[in-house]
Amino acid sequence: MQGGIITPRPSLSLERIVEAAAAVADTGGLSAVSMRSVARQLSVEAMSLYHHVPNKEALLDALADWVFTLIDLPESGQPWRAATERRASSTRHVLTAHPWAPGLMNSRPVPGPALMRHHDRALGAFLDDGFAVPLASSAVSMIDAYVYGVAVTEQSLPFSAEDETDDYAATLDVPMAEYPHLARMMLEFFDGKDRDSTYEFADEFTIGLTLILDAIEQRHARDARDARETPRDSAPTEA
Repeated sequence: MQGGIITPRPSLSLERIVEAAAAVADTGGLSAVSMRSVARQLSVEAMSLYHHVPNKEALLDALADWVFTLIDLPESGQPWRAATERRASSTRHVLTAHPWAPGLMNSRPVPGPALMRHHDRALGAFLDDGFAVPLASSAVSMIDAYVYGVAVTEQSLPFSAEDETDDYAATLDVPMAEYPHLARMMLEFFDGKDRDSTYEFADEFTIGLTLILDAIEQRHARDARDARETPRDSAPTEA
């Protein structure tokens, strides 16, 4: 009520229910999502949700699809590399904002329209730029596996993104004689006197993505060169 006027409660909809489910998951994890907890989030009775979603499994399907709607998709005519960098960075941002999402997004047995559109556009970024279907499919799978892996790794690190990585590294004891290669990396990353900036684990995402995209680009160029150099079958001669 504002100034003696009763403000009507927004009408319930599937969109509001899914957004409430995301808020519950953000706070308590995916295991906290239930019809009852989502209803509490919306300040309604649980039975009222069933007019819009039949059960918890259908709610999780809708929640998984909702995550895909948050990711920036490649635009028509955009070069494959720029489109893929944008999609990968957006995916990582979404997964970081919703730590429960990686375990849900590709686990649902019934793919939703946003998921289907996402994968269609991700493939299209390569196919529309001249890639063969096998390489395009492998590229999308490899990039997604990398992005999801980085997101899960970041969530499991023993320090937060706001912490000073150098301070954490200083607490580690890495004997040179026992772990020579690891000690060398620690020395160059964290103790180097000529460094211009501190080491950030987040920077590894861009570095790793660049390595993957470079390899895809080289493979695509090789395939295109092989296709040009392969002699075409000569037309059959008439008897």
